[in-house]
Amino acid sequence: MSTPDAPELVFTTEELETLGRTADALSAYLGRAVLAEIVGAEETGFEWVIFAMPLDKNEDESEFTVVQVGGDQARIVGNRGGLDPKDNAVYACRYLWAIQLSDAEPVRFIKVDEEGEEVAWTETLEELLPFALSEDAFAPEDDTDDEDDDEDDDSPEPGLQGHTLH
Repeated sequence: MSTPDAPELVFTTEELETLGRTADALSAYLGRAVLAEIVGAEETGFEWVIFAMPLDKNEDESEFTVVQVGGDQARIVGNRGGLDPKDNAVYACRYLWAIQLSDAEPVRFIKVDEEGEEVAWTETLEELLPFALSEDAFAPEDDTDDEDDDEDDDSPEPGLQGHTLH
């Protein structure tokens, strides 16, 4: 609930896109669907996202925390790890972690582990994610820096002038 003094704690469009790309990257990395469901701020006063992996039939549920993800009103971001986007099923999932929003300055994000413990606090979402997802990572590198480095490579290293290495 937002007031003039305290803004509503909801994810921005950019943050939602980053969370969705994280779920997609995890799905590709693990070779299994990873779901990221946004839980609204209605009950807690802040939004949070839960990352979870639907259980395989052979998995022993007693070995980890199991949560329910999905349903008619679910806000799942990303491509659902290959699951049908129109599927409104509720999945029993292995809880991986959650990230909740915070109004404790300067902290905006709090990471919660599989035990329900708050394990990391930061003001930037990327610091809590397992992959670097910036779009700059795929940008071509600037060649001018390489040319400067090449000039330095032509001169011998100090202390090796006049010596031949065998």
